[in-house]
Amino acid sequence: MPSSTVRTFADPDDYAASFLGTNVKMTITGSGRFEAKVIRIDLGRLQLGRISDNLPRISHSADFSGLTTISFSTQPGPSLIRGGLEMLPSNLIRCGNGQNFFRRSAGRASFGLMSLPVEEMATVEAIAGCDLMAPKDALSVTPSPAAMTKVQRLHLVAGDLVEDAPAVIAHAEAARGLEQALIEAMADCLRTAEVAEDSSARRQHTAILRRFNRMVEENPDQALFIPEVCRAIGATERTLRACCHEILGVGPKRYLLLRRMHLVRRSLRESAATATTVTEIATRYGFWQFGRFAGEYKALFGESPSAMLARPPE
Repeated sequence: MPSSTVRTFADPDDYAASFLGTNVKMTITGSGRFEAKVIRIDLGRLQLGRISDNLPRISHSADFSGLTTISFSTQPGPSLIRGGLEMLPSNLIRCGNGQNFFRRSAGRASFGLMSLPVEEMATVEAIAGCDLMAPKDALSVTPSPAAMTKVQRLHLVAGDLVEDAPAVIAHAEAARGLEQALIEAMADCLRTAEVAEDSSARRQHTAILRRFNRMVEENPDQALFIPEVCRAIGATERTLRACCHEILGVGPKRYLLLRRMHLVRRSLRESAATATTVTEIATRYGFWQFGRFAGEYKALFGESPSAMLARPPE
């Protein structure tokens, strides 16, 4: 049965948890009050998402949804990078099922998703008249301007209906007609698309970042030092810095600091002030200069760590 939801978020952890079928770890990299909105539409076979958030951030996603997806920027604005590929209103990023990837933004970002079960891509292939096997790694493709404009327009119409006339989306026949129009528009985009060259250097950098991220995730409570990280993942410091700047937009030291800050915030949010202290949580994640830590925490999250701990645990 067709369905749709609109949700808004004021906390990045809640926002990350809303991506069903995907394990998302989000790191906010700029200060300010966080705001995000997620519109989701399930038309039966085709699933849509219209997503916006307002702060610079880096997210890592491990997809296990069983879907093949195309994504695109829905508005011009600050850079939005997915796995080292820039998302623009004029291009699509094609993704297969089971991919792990980083996505980063330099500020307010809005993007759209269109997803089909892997087995349903045969329908799109039949319409497009070409082989659309899910790529092993993400690909950037640039459709004809007319085809891209049509996808953007239909995707916007679907999002507007969810907010202004959700009963239309819930109507089976209306939803089936919209779904078919969107699938045909997707096929037109892929049929007319020019595929950007997938360089071996980008694939190598992506592989290094996956090893780096695995080490970070496997040692959440441990302070990591760049020389030992490089030895463990088999990369030089220079190569790791280049990979991080290309895909994450920051160096590895800055990324590790931001990740630890977010782990502190999550622990403060989930803890009771009667059961622990800011100092205990900060030292658990490798922060020993408490005055500097408190200042950087407040600059990033807009409140002191003690204020977060004083709230009832969530």
